[in-house]
This record gives sequence, structure tokens and C-alpha cells, in this order.
Amino acid sequence: MKRHTKIFIGLVFGAVAGVACNILFPEAPALIFVQKYLSDPLGKIFLNLLIMMVIPLVFASLSLGVAQIGDLKKLGRIGFKTISYFLLVTTLAVTIGLVLVNLIRPGDYLPQETKTQLLASYKGQAAEIKEATEKTEFGIQTFVNIVPRNPFAAVAKPNPDMLALIFISLIVGIALTIISKERAAPLIKLLEGINDVTVVVINIAMKFAPFGVTALIFSVTSRFGFELLVALSMYIVTVLLGLALHQFGVFPILLKIFARYSPLKFFRKIETVMLTAFSTSSSNATLPTTISVAQDNLGIPTQITGFVLPLGATMNMNGTALFEGVTVLFLAQVFGVHLSFGVQIIVVLMSVLTAVGSAGVPSGSIPLLVIVLAMVNVPVEGIAIILGADRLLDMCRTVLNVTGDITCAAYIARSEGYELKQ
Repeated sequence: MKRHTKIFIGLVFGAVAGVACNILFPEAPALIFVQKYLSDPLGKIFLNLLIMMVIPLVFASLSLGVAQIGDLKKLGRIGFKTISYFLLVTTLAVTIGLVLVNLIRPGDYLPQETKTQLLASYKGQAAEIKEATEKTEFGIQTFVNIVPRNPFAAVAKPNPDMLALIFISLIVGIALTIISKERAAPLIKLLEGINDVTVVVINIAMKFAPFGVTALIFSVTSRFGFELLVALSMYIVTVLLGLALHQFGVFPILLKIFARYSPLKFFRKIETVMLTAFSTSSSNATLPTTISVAQDNLGIPTQITGFVLPLGATMNMNGTALFEGVTVLFLAQVFGVHLSFGVQIIVVLMSVLTAVGSAGVPSGSIPLLVIVLAMVNVPVEGIAIILGADRLLDMCRTVLNVTGDITCAAYIARSEGYELKQ
């Protein structure tokens, strides 16, 4: 049985078992015990095992990718095309979200009673996020922090600064292209060794993927209350519709135009990536799988995957940007705040920028969403309204994020004259 089939079976089993437990034994002590001592720890161990290898993988693969490109002019050309693609696709995603939220107006469907209940239920959680956000510096300081004074301190934090890590990796890769081949060879061999080790560890971790995925999905679905999903149904439908239109409408068109590749064949080849993204809700945790699938299933060269995919896992957040745009307008509708066309353009720009700065971990975009809400004068405590449904939407938008990364890699490979595996 193929790995993606096993993961899919684990996903379905965990989801069905979780929903059944939520309906039959809501908040039962036995269910809470299973969540606390079985499904939560198993899921977190699997997630940690994947995330554990992200820093060495990003550093080794990105440095090697730059060094293997070799020519700095070629590096500049590929870098320009990559960033341009990220900005184009992310802007398209936010635009789709804003059009839908203006047409459907999900905020008008939320009764006052439900709004009050949700604000009360998640008030504490929202306050914690708001407090954490106040410590987050976003603006010109974000770009200053990309260049770290201490590279080890930047990545040794519980939530590593991935933009700083990318900068360090790029600089090391560029330096390797400038010094003589003889001097660069030992470090390149070391980086290749680190890369090989991370691949082996990741393959070991993925053997446990069906069980890890089952545990992660069970924990999420067993906590979902159907009352919550019904209360926020129009908001959830708007976000999911936007994600689906981008995933199965925009990406196939881009694949046909830029990569000249069959969308159906493409989606079949990246099934494992999409399932891993859905179950982990983390672009960073999915990155090892994204790189291996891009190389093995699509035949994208290592210098392209090593350069584009680590950048994408941090900077190319199509689903996150769409989610942020929809959520800001939804909460504005709930609180009766009118956002003019000009303000909505600001929402588009801020959603694109904050998506670049959001962490590639579960719910990593929520703190930055608070910043956008405050900027357009929507009450930030409104974040409590959507927190209960965030994990489900996080799983879905992560699929869009990683699909965007791998479509970009396919486009770059094709534009540089490489043939993709059919």
C-alpha cells in the first residue's frame, strides 16, 4: 500500500472516530483522558519529529541550492521570478477572498446571541493572543530583524525566526559561489551530508505518519462542536469556497500557462504533500515532504527545490492571506464597521505583507491578523469569534500554502529549461 493511501486512511479513521466521540461523548472524562494522554502526545511527537529537522534542512538545502545555481546573475533571475510569482499568487488569493466575502456577507448571518456566546467562550484565549501580538514588532523593524546580529540566537528560539534563517542560508550559499571551488568543496560536502541525514530522519518519521495523522485529526475533530460549526457556517463556507476556487481554479490555470503541465497529473503526484499539510497545519512541518515529492515525483532539480521551497514555506502564504482578508471583512460586518473600497485595498496589501511574516506553524497567522484588524479599526477582541473554527480552517489553508510553493517550483524549473517528470 502506498504511503499517501495509508495517510489518507489514517486521516479518515481519525476524523470519523473524532466526530463520533464528539457527538456520543461530549466532554466525557474518558474522552478528555484519551485526548490528553494518547492522541495529543502522539500527534505532537509526530509533528515535533518533522519540525525538528526543518532548521538543518532549510539551511543545508537553501545554501546548497544557491551554491549549485552558481552564477549570481542566474540566482538573481530565479530569485526575481520566484518572489514575483509569490506576490502575484498571494494577491490573487486575497482578491478572491474579498470578492466572496463582499458577495456572501457571512457577517450578516451571525446572530447577536451567538456572537456574545463566542466572545465569552474564547475571551481568555483572545486576550493571550492580543498580549502576545503587542510584543510582536511588525513594520520596518521586521525587515531589520531579517539580518540577525546572532544567527544562532535567531534559530534557537521556541519559534525560530525563519526569515533570518533564510537570509543566513542565502548569504552562505552566495559566499560559496564566490570563493574558489577547492575552498568551497569541504563545506559543500558537509552540507550535502546534513541534507542526506535530514532526508533519512524524515523518511523514518513518515513511516509513522498514518498513526501521527490519525492522532492529530482525532484530537481536532473530537473537540469540534457541531453547534460552533453551524453558528459560523457561512464564514467557514466563505473561506473554504475561496480556498477551493484558488486550489482548483487558479492553480490549474497557472500550471497550464507557466509550467505547461497537466493539473490532474500534478495533483495526483503531490497527494502526499497535501495530506501531510492538511493533517499537520504547518508549512514548515510539511517542507521535508514537499522537497522529496517535488524531486522524486515531479523531477524538479535539487537546486530549484532547495532554493524555491524553503523560501515558499516562509514567504508564500496564499491560503493564509486569503483567510486573513476574509476574516477581517467578516468581523467588520459582524461589528457593523463599514470598510470602503480604499480600506479594502489596504486589507489586501496588509494581508499579503503579514502572510509573508507569519510563522509556518499551526495558527501562526492569528497574531498578525490582530495587527490588520487594529489597523482598519475593527475591534481586535472579535478574534475570539473565529478561534474555535481556526484549526479546521488552518488545516485547509495550509494545503493551499504548500500547493502554491510546489507550483512555483514547477514553474521556475520549466522556465529554466528543465523537463518535468510525466
